[in-house]
Amino acid sequence: MYKRVRLKDTVEVPPEHLADVTNSRVRKLLQDKLEGRMDEDVGSVVSVTRVNDIGDGAVLPNRPGVYYEAEFDAVTFDPDMQEVVDGNVVEVVEFGAFVGIGPVDGLLHVSQISDEYLAYDGENQQLASTESNQTLGVEDSVRVRVVTKSIDERNPRDSKIGLTAKQPGLGKHQWLEADAEEREATAEGS
Repeated sequence: MYKRVRLKDTVEVPPEHLADVTNSRVRKLLQDKLEGRMDEDVGSVVSVTRVNDIGDGAVLPNRPGVYYEAEFDAVTFDPDMQEVVDGNVVEVVEFGAFVGIGPVDGLLHVSQISDEYLAYDGENQQLASTESNQTLGVEDSVRVRVVTKSIDERNPRDSKIGLTAKQPGLGKHQWLEADAEEREATAEGS
């Protein structure tokens, strides 16, 4: 999910900073340009940590800055398909729950939460089962699996990560703990 990678990119150094083309200046410019950006190949750039090399500058016609290719280390977030992750519910809507997993949110569709019917309770910002009285609401901790991933580099907010909790060992942490306690009590009673 989180990876440390070595990348190359071009950064524009504005005219007022041409006397200060240092690793720290280039790092700051790369951070401003890349952090939070989604990329199909590396995922979301969380942090530019270190600049390793700055190439020769190039001047482009009708552009005021000088362009430098830099090689740098970065921390990225790129969830793998089928990866199991823990996160917190950040929003509940009629069709499911958005779960914060690292710097992005994934959708846990209502059909992927439980085998029970879950009704939307907008007043309490939760999905509730009428069969077992289980609820899933904002700030609940969940364990989910990544089942779909569609990265939109131009509009990162339009990127979509689909999640499921419909397997043993997945779901709201409180439900998982209750299941474990029930299994333990059953084993002790046998």
